[in-house]
Amino acid sequence: MTEKLSAVRVRLLAKSGYYGDGAGLWLQVSKSGTKSWIFRYTVSGKQREMGLGPLHTVGLADARVRAKDCRLLLLDGKDPIDERRSVQKAQTLALAKCITFDECAEKYIAVKRTDWKNAKHASQWENTLATYASPVIGSFSVVDIDTDLVVKVLSPIWITKTETASRLRGRIESILDWATVSKFRQGDNPARWNGHLEVLLADPNKVAPVVHHPSLAWQEISEFMLALQGRDGIAARAVEFAILTAARSGEVRGMVWAEVDLDAGVWTIPKERMKAGKEHRVPLSTHAKALLQAVPREGHIVFCGRKADTSLSDMSLTAVLKRMGRKDITVHGFRSTFRMWCAESVGNSFSREVCEHALAHKLPDKVEQAYQRGDLLAKRALLMQAWSDFCAVVPVSATVTSLHHAAA
Repeated sequence: MTEKLSAVRVRLLAKSGYYGDGAGLWLQVSKSGTKSWIFRYTVSGKQREMGLGPLHTVGLADARVRAKDCRLLLLDGKDPIDERRSVQKAQTLALAKCITFDECAEKYIAVKRTDWKNAKHASQWENTLATYASPVIGSFSVVDIDTDLVVKVLSPIWITKTETASRLRGRIESILDWATVSKFRQGDNPARWNGHLEVLLADPNKVAPVVHHPSLAWQEISEFMLALQGRDGIAARAVEFAILTAARSGEVRGMVWAEVDLDAGVWTIPKERMKAGKEHRVPLSTHAKALLQAVPREGHIVFCGRKADTSLSDMSLTAVLKRMGRKDITVHGFRSTFRMWCAESVGNSFSREVCEHALAHKLPDKVEQAYQRGDLLAKRALLMQAWSDFCAVVPVSATVTSLHHAAA
């Protein structure tokens, strides 16, 4: 017989003990007078009791529903107590994994900070995310970040600040990838571009075409070098050395004497200072070695700033060009000047691979990468000497000017 109890009787019972309603449901009255529901059952010959809640919260009708749910579990061969513990464990685990986008971003940046070459890079990530992403999705759980939210972050700046927006999208994608691998979320990445956001947002290259660093025509390099050599100061020598080695400004400014082997004629840039994260050996031409030999050794940094232990700033090199009246070009642009000389100069017979290695570029073809494992140093030494010799050629205009001065 079931449903032996009534709501009135349940309310009036005062003596401590167990009062059965049937089918395993019992009302327990304690010595202090508190009342609660108990479900009694037997599993594998062992009797168990499972609490269903206090009377002041769970009424008789609700208790009967809960008892029925327990009986259904038993019918399926499941232990009600074990099932409840599993559910509670899953809920606790889900709560532990509940992490916001901002928290994920903080953890991702902390992990990657050591991989990035300088603190400025980490700060750019933090500032961009704080300015554009955090106000929209920062407090959202990463589980809830979907395509609509990502588009909501990007849309306001996609046309007006396309480069920033494109970088922001990549950063959000990286953070969400990290969250997925860390098991904080599941499913596809809503910030991915290919086959996803490219359908919803305009092509960034068409909205804001890539603007290359302004560069000097290779036919004008010798005349420029002549003018540059007439400039005093360590910053001018750093620009000159950057041109002779086709190196990046940051690589030259961070150069230390320990990286230079003048006897072997090689400058070895450690992987930590390279954009591709791979050690790069730069063969030094006779002109480049002579320049280094003339630089005073005041500390461990080759091209030092105001103090011997500080590097030149990027603006110091740019200032040299401005003082020469060349606001139309950039230091980085000289790498393009070198590459165009490699490709267009009639007398050149250097292969594309040698020229790309000189710029520390990754070969685009993976098959080529697999077979081309060396750095072609010997061939690059010939290339850099040829480039140095070309830079040192006195241009016709300079020769004519000199003759005029002599005649005067």
